[in-house]
Amino acid sequence: MTFQVLVGLLLGDINKLLGIFEMNLVNFKSALKTLKSGLPIIFPTDTLPAIGCLPQFSKIIYEFKKRDKNKPLILMGSEHHQLIDYVHESAKEDFKSIASKYWPGALTIVIPTSEKEAEILTSNDLTLGLRIPNSKVAQSLMLLTGPLLTSSANISGSTCSITTEGIASDFPSVAILGPVPWDKSSGKASTIISWKKSRDWRLIRQGEVLVKELY
Repeated sequence: MTFQVLVGLLLGDINKLLGIFEMNLVNFKSALKTLKSGLPIIFPTDTLPAIGCLPQFSKIIYEFKKRDKNKPLILMGSEHHQLIDYVHESAKEDFKSIASKYWPGALTIVIPTSEKEAEILTSNDLTLGLRIPNSKVAQSLMLLTGPLLTSSANISGSTCSITTEGIASDFPSVAILGPVPWDKSSGKASTIISWKKSRDWRLIRQGEVLVKELY
C-alpha cells in the first residue's frame, strides 16, 4: 500500500470523526430533556431513521420536515400496553390479533382512535398509525419517553438518508440519539395496513412485511 493511499485513508477517518464531533449527539437522558422541552430528536429504527416528538408537540415535526399538514404522523411505542389505549374499542380485538403476530416489526397499523386520545390526532379521519419498531435502541428510548409521534428523518419530498452524517446535514440543529454508528437498518419503509371493519384490513402500502390476513 502506497504512502498516498495511507494518507488518504487516514484523512477519510479524520473527516468521519470530525463529522461525528459536529453532530448534535445526545444520550437517553438528554434526549428525554430535549423532548420535554418541545423539540424533536432523531433516532434509529428497524426501517428508516425517524424524527420524533412527544405527542403534544406534533407541530414541530411539520416545521422541521416542511411536511404537508394533511399528512398524518405515526405514533411509535416500545410495548403493546403503551399503544392499546389509543385504539377504539370497536377495533381492539382485530388490532391485538395483528399486532401480536407482526410486532415488533416493519408494520404500521392504521386504526380508529379512542375518543379519550383523539386530541393527539394529526389525521382528518379520526385514525392513527401505530407501530412498534424492531429496534432495541428505539424501544429503549420510548420505554423511557413514552410513545412518540414520528416521521421519517428527511425533508419532505427528498430521499431519506440512512446515515447519521446525511441526516445531520439535513437537520443540523436537531439532536441525534447516540452512540453512533447505529446498527444497520433495512432502509425500506414499513408496510401500512388500515382497519375498515371487523376482520377487514386494507393494504395502504406494501413494504417489507407481508400480512397474510389480507389475502
